[in-house]
Amino acid sequence: MNELLARERRAFAERHPRSAAAYAAAKPHLLGGVPMTWMNLAAGGFPLHLASARGARVTDLDGNTFVDFALGDTGAMAGHSPPATVEAIACQSAQGITAMMPTEDAAWVGAELTRRFGPTQWSFTLTATDANRWAIRLARHVTQRPRILVFAWCYHGSVDEAFALRADGRVVARPGNVGPPVDLSRTTRVAEFNEPDDLAAQLAHGDVAAVLMEPALTNIGIVLPEPGYLETVRRLTREHGTLLVNDETHTFSAGPGGATRAWGLEPDILTIGKAIAGGVPSGAFGVTAELAERIGAAKDADLVDTGGIGGTLAGNALSLAATRATLEHVLTDAAFERMIALAERFTAGVQEAIDANGLAWSVTRLGARAEYIFTAPAPRTGSAAAAAHDRELEDFLHVYLANRGILITPFHNMALMSPDTTDEDVDRHTEVFAAALSELRS
Repeated sequence: MNELLARERRAFAERHPRSAAAYAAAKPHLLGGVPMTWMNLAAGGFPLHLASARGARVTDLDGNTFVDFALGDTGAMAGHSPPATVEAIACQSAQGITAMMPTEDAAWVGAELTRRFGPTQWSFTLTATDANRWAIRLARHVTQRPRILVFAWCYHGSVDEAFALRADGRVVARPGNVGPPVDLSRTTRVAEFNEPDDLAAQLAHGDVAAVLMEPALTNIGIVLPEPGYLETVRRLTREHGTLLVNDETHTFSAGPGGATRAWGLEPDILTIGKAIAGGVPSGAFGVTAELAERIGAAKDADLVDTGGIGGTLAGNALSLAATRATLEHVLTDAAFERMIALAERFTAGVQEAIDANGLAWSVTRLGARAEYIFTAPAPRTGSAAAAAHDRELEDFLHVYLANRGILITPFHNMALMSPDTTDEDVDRHTEVFAAALSELRS
């Protein structure tokens, strides 16, 4: 393994001298040498630098073009620069980017999100992180309870409460958590996904304002809910007077209305971001009519000034124009049908390669998203998924694929389909993935 990885990293460095030079030039003035520090998670030893992106392709500074299954870690699920979104951005930019005034696009987007996901009242943010933060604050205010429950190894952006695990019965911060403002045991309870008795025990304390969850875990590898589990979550939260927040930012891949619509779920609050505006910063959270009434009845909540939801740029004209165009013309019901079919093809090809090489690995699909992990059967909890990760093996696969023109999400082994992804793109991944496994076996 060490020799294979070293070989691939040498080839990577030879193919990308301009990216390497750009990385070195940025270090004096960028923290970590990159615009966002997570960009340093680069299997080749340094990050590729973007020259252009269109559809399901990206091209780096050295002129290398890649089939992109990373798609901005879901932010570009609509494909890079979809024409309808680009046209809307150009038009709105010429008419005004932001002002302290609403636009008609906002009401259209709210109605469309209701059609897709169910909640009837919507508000906008710039990120899903902010949508989750405001969902948490509203839940605490309405319930007058201090704690939020999350699932071990979940991910909800940079929400403070979500970086928590349980060890020896105590809530502790995940390794590497940066600057938590308070001890997480004061703000958070943690349960294991797919363990209903564990959830019931945590809710029995009576201090949980909301359960914040993805309907399927996605950022530790895809962990699907077992049959009946999500129905049990909904029953238990109602029994304990706890609100249920579905974060659909990644599980949007399940279909046009995410897992909520695909699986008939009934959250009190739904949060989403990344993909809905075709790559332009935009997020949203929606609440049920019943919860909207409870929020409105909280007369001590200043939602206009001191506690005003969002930020100055939240719900700006440009973001909402891009969101409307993306939802109306790009991430349509028909587009999802095709994207899901491509993910099925991807999953079948990966499984065939795994079986042909006799590996105890598994591949899991969530709508238009698929992920392979180094254990079989597929993990059923976040902690089991975390234990199955192998950083060196992931790095080898990632750089091997990149050296042959394919990108997958750098954090783990996730591939996402866009409206511009083709059968040939999927088959190319299968071919290269199978070759990588053959080399590992030899």
